[in-house]
Amino acid sequence: MAIIVNAVQQHRNKVESEKRVEVAKQKNVVDETEEILLATEHITVSQQLKFIFQQRIVNALKIIAQVNPGVMDINSRIESAGNKLKELSANQEPISADTFSLPNSDKQVVAYIKCVKKMRGLLRSEYTKGRVDSSAFMVEDKYLERLQLRANVETLMRRGESSMQAQQLGSARQCIEKAITALDSQSQPDDYIIQRKQELELQLKQIQDSLRSANTEDVRKRKESERNELDELFSEKKKW
Repeated sequence: MAIIVNAVQQHRNKVESEKRVEVAKQKNVVDETEEILLATEHITVSQQLKFIFQQRIVNALKIIAQVNPGVMDINSRIESAGNKLKELSANQEPISADTFSLPNSDKQVVAYIKCVKKMRGLLRSEYTKGRVDSSAFMVEDKYLERLQLRANVETLMRRGESSMQAQQLGSARQCIEKAITALDSQSQPDDYIIQRKQELELQLKQIQDSLRSANTEDVRKRKESERNELDELFSEKKKW
C-alpha cells in the first residue's frame, strides 16, 4: 500500500509540475505579445497583424484556463482579450507607407529594428502552428521586411549625411555603399527602393568626385612641396 500511495503521489507531483511549467510558458507568451502590441503605438503595422498578435494572447490564455482553471481572473482576462480581438476584427483600415517615421536616436533605432525582427519571428511562429493563412503571412511578413529595410537604409543615409557635414568623405561613402547594397538585395523593388537607390547613387557619385578632387589636390600639393625642396637643395647658394 505504501509503495502504491507513494507512486500515486509522485505521479500527482509530476502532473502538477508539468501544469506549472505550461502555465508559466503561456504567461510568457502573453507578456511577450502584449509588449509587442504596445510597441505598435510607435511602429505602424496593419490591423490584421495586430489581430494575429491579439489572437495569440487569447489562445495562450485559453490554454492556461484549460491546464489550470484555478488561475486568478483567467476567465475575465479571456473575455477582455476576446473583446479586443472583436474590435480589431471590425477595424481593418489599410496602412500607408507614408506613415513610416524613423526614431531620432541610434539607441531608439536599434530598439525599433529589434522589435520589427521580433514581430517577424512571432508571425512566423503563428504561421508554423497553422493559425495564420499563407496569403496573410506573405503580406504581413513582406511589410515587416520592408520596414526593417527602410529603417536600415534611412539610418545609413542619416549617418552618411552626418559624415559629409563633418568632411569625413570616406565614412560617408561606406554608409552610402552599404545602403545601396541593402536595396540591391531586394528581389522585388518597389517605388521606395527605386527612388532611394537613384538618390543614393547620385550621392555616391558626388562623394567619389569630391574624393578624387581631394586626392588630386593632395598630389599637386605634395609635388609642389617636393619641387620646392629640390629647388632649395640645388639652387645656387648666395655668397655673403
